[in-house]
Amino acid sequence: MGTLLKNIFIDGAISAAFIAEAIEKHSLKTGIGGHSIFLGQVRADFLDEKTVSAIEYTCNKEMALAQMHRIREDIISKHSLTCMHVYHSLGKILAGQICLFVFTSAPHRKAAIDACEETVELVKNDLPIWGKEIFEDKSYQWKVNL
Repeated sequence: MGTLLKNIFIDGAISAAFIAEAIEKHSLKTGIGGHSIFLGQVRADFLDEKTVSAIEYTCNKEMALAQMHRIREDIISKHSLTCMHVYHSLGKILAGQICLFVFTSAPHRKAAIDACEETVELVKNDLPIWGKEIFEDKSYQWKVNL
């Protein structure tokens, strides 16, 4: 595939500074009328008498990036977006930390909001990314996306 695919993966949690910097960079794009942001955070779920302390994310990077490229092209075209940014953590992310950052921008707010919501659903359902829920007692189970 001759196209250079945009990397969406970040090792570790997504920091507030990274998110703020991404937002700040868009202040020069004065044709944008609305942004929509989704931040996915690791929950300390209580399952089978145990509490999740972290999720360890792994993926099939080549397949995930190819699929994300298709999603990006479709969503940008469908909603006439000015831009779209998607970042997903890899590795061990502690409960309370950010693991997914979706940021869509468009001339009008409704397009940005609709595109953001649709993108989150496609990332969660279509990308080959797996989460191993690690419990406080160090046992684990594979996460099922809901």
